[in-house]
Amino acid sequence: MTQRDVAAKLGVAQPVYQRFEKGIFECSYEQLAAICRLYDISADYLLGLTDY
Repeated sequence: MTQRDVAAKLGVAQPVYQRFEKGIFECSYEQLAAICRLYDISADYLLGLTDY
């Protein structure tokens, strides 16, 4: 998936999603949950708290 695809699924503009990836902006809890559902991963994994 491209950044544009993911941004569309999250309901944000592609430059905003790009800033999430770069750590310039922080996403909301709702957006974090949406990313986890999209990639079928836990928030702990996404945040680097677990290896799985």
